[in-house]
Amino acid sequence: MKTALADSLRDTPAGQEADAILRSCVHCGFCLPTCPTYQLLGDELDSPRGRIYQLKQLFEGAPVTASTQLHLDRCLTCRACETACPSGVRYGRLADLGRALIEERVERPPSVALKRYLLRKIVPEPGRIGWLLRLGRWARPLLPAALRERVPAASATPSPAAMHWPAPRHGRRVLLLAGCVQPALGPVINPATARVLDRIGISALPAAGAGCCGAVTHHLGAPEETRARLRANVDALWPQLQAGAEAVVTTSSACSAMLGEYGHLLRDDPRYAARAARLSESVRDISLVLSSEKAALQAVLKPPQGVSPQSPRLAFQSPCTLQHALKQPGVVEALLLAAGFTLTPVADGQRCCGSAGTYSILQPELSDRLKRAKVSALEAGAPDVIATANIGCLSHLRGATTVPVRHFVELIDARLQGG
Repeated sequence: MKTALADSLRDTPAGQEADAILRSCVHCGFCLPTCPTYQLLGDELDSPRGRIYQLKQLFEGAPVTASTQLHLDRCLTCRACETACPSGVRYGRLADLGRALIEERVERPPSVALKRYLLRKIVPEPGRIGWLLRLGRWARPLLPAALRERVPAASATPSPAAMHWPAPRHGRRVLLLAGCVQPALGPVINPATARVLDRIGISALPAAGAGCCGAVTHHLGAPEETRARLRANVDALWPQLQAGAEAVVTTSSACSAMLGEYGHLLRDDPRYAARAARLSESVRDISLVLSSEKAALQAVLKPPQGVSPQSPRLAFQSPCTLQHALKQPGVVEALLLAAGFTLTPVADGQRCCGSAGTYSILQPELSDRLKRAKVSALEAGAPDVIATANIGCLSHLRGATTVPVRHFVELIDARLQGG
């Protein structure tokens, strides 16, 4: 694709990166059938190719309108188009560059601007999320049905056994990132992960001082806020890596994908570039850690090993970040099969569930349509449990189904405990 960047962007890092991405697109259209919003709306402006044309105009200096903003807002950044693209177009990165520029140039209605501001200030803060969750549970019977579904019903306090975190006892050590919403929405996930890692000879330490990975503000077009969060996490994690931790492990594939971008996003920061690149290299999604230690995991799994008539039937929802950002389709399914679970078929397994960070709040109608379709596909095989690998997907889906939705590591932990 030929480009002619606006003078104001031609010599900027963002402009040069956007130009390189735009030039790699050959207009083939292979991305269209993979795009959830194009499938729902049938409008090419709501497809990757259509959005790329609009972003091209933006970077070439054409007037930016609320229409351009709307079509980009509707993008889930699921990156299924990247998996399908034969030219390797880095669409997700282009979309993020465009979002930041549009936020500068197109004023939003006050109510929308306020909502996005509150999301940037509340979602990345675990304490604020926890407080709002408690308030939402108290008021849940009074909420409209659509909003009530978003607030998980009050559950019993996790047992001491579920929250048990093994003391460090192995030579191999990793840092386990808590994230922002997971402590409130899935508090047992990281302790379960620490127990699984402990059983295969790896001690997991809480990543002290680290906060939100930065994905929320990044995808909401707030680059300065994002870089501030990235720098704070580098400052918190770097001394612990220097002290001998071999990796930063996350149990949310969305966080894994974002942490892997630190080196790129801070590449022009002379104080942080080298450390951010090293941090990105050290990041491991828990699915990849367990896959690389599969022999050790199988050695400690309690009988029965392999599939039996009593094996729980599992439907696995593979997050977009695991499939299309980390490029690891099938890795969790292999682990679950090795742990003795029976996997039920899931049609259109590559299709987004509609969670996409804050998308379910900002684009509730499209998100809900995608969620209903995903739940239907997951329930079709009559599973006993739905498993996933991302807290956003987990919390998004469990309000729309009566089938329990759990993180896959919880299920492996239960199997290791003999359950």
